Amino acid sequence: MSLLDSVLIIFGMFVVTFGVRFVLFARAHKVVMPVFVERALKFVPVAVLTAIIIPMIFMTDNQMNVSISNPWLIGGLAAFVIGIWRQHQLLTIFVGVVVFFIAKYMILLLL
Repeated sequence: MSLLDSVLIIFGMFVVTFGVRFVLFARAHKVVMPVFVERALKFVPVAVLTAIIIPMIFMTDNQMNVSISNPWLIGGLAAFVIGIWRQHQLLTIFVGVVVFFIAKYMILLLL
């Protein structure tokens, strides 16, 4: 693939992404969404992030890994507990990352 092909592909992706969003935002003030749809749309970010993160936590090295030697799982569980308990996004992320790195370091020391 040449440099020109890469640039054209990236430009095409930009045009499609911008075009779709521009049309939706331009018409946003003319469209009235039902209340139940607006309520349901609040869960979209959580659902998307969950769909991205869950495979990363459980599928290490392209196989299912649900063991104590999985630092992704340990960090994810810590983040889950803190998220449920405190309901503070930055604290949840911070604790999850710190626990992940501590678990990864401890697992490397034990192996």
